[in-house]
Amino acid sequence: MSNMDASEHALVQAAQRGDKRAFAQLVERYEPRVYNLARKLLRDPQDAEDVLQETFLSVYRHLDDFHGDASFSTWLYRIATNASLMKLRGRKEPPLSLDAPVALEGDDALPREIVDWGVTPEEALLSRETRAQMDAAVAALPETLRAVFVLRDIEGLSVQETADVLGISAPNVKTRLHRARLMLRESLSAYFKGRGLREESEDET
Repeated sequence: MSNMDASEHALVQAAQRGDKRAFAQLVERYEPRVYNLARKLLRDPQDAEDVLQETFLSVYRHLDDFHGDASFSTWLYRIATNASLMKLRGRKEPPLSLDAPVALEGDDALPREIVDWGVTPEEALLSRETRAQMDAAVAALPETLRAVFVLRDIEGLSVQETADVLGISAPNVKTRLHRARLMLRESLSAYFKGRGLREESEDET
C-alpha cells in the first residue's frame, strides 16, 4: 500500500468497485486543489475549469489503472499537470518541452540584479498589487520551470512527489526549482526596488 491515508485508500477502492458516492467524495476532496493547480499553470479561469473537467473524466475512465504504486494525489496531479501542459502547448506561444534546456543570459545562472527582500515591509508582500505582480512573474516562467515551482512551492508537494508527477528525477526538480526561484527573484527585484523608491519619495513629501 502507498502512503495514502486509510480513508483515501478506502474511497479509492470503493470507487474502483463502482461506488459512485465514493468517487464523488474523491472529487469533492481534490476538486479545489486541481483547479488551483490548473489556474496557477494556465492563468485562465475557463482553461482551468476545462482542465478540471478533463482531469476527473480521465480519472473516472482510468481508475482501474491506478494500482497504488504512488499516492492517489500524485497520480491525480500527474493527470492534471499533463492536461494543463497540453493546453499550454495548444496556445499560440511556442511550446517548451519539460526536458528542454533553460535559456539564461550568459553562462551564469545568477540573476543580474538582486534586491534584499528582507527589507520589504510584510504588508507589501501581502498586498493585492504584489500578489498580482507575483502571479504575473510566475506566469512568465517557461513551462518547464513553472510546473516545478507551482507543484513544489505553491502546492507544497515534496521534491520526490514533484518528480513523480512530472516524470523527472529529484535532482532535476531541485535544479529547475533553483532556476525558477532565481528568475522570479530577478523579475520581482525591479518591482520591489521601484516600490521602495516610491515609498521613500512619499515619506519625504
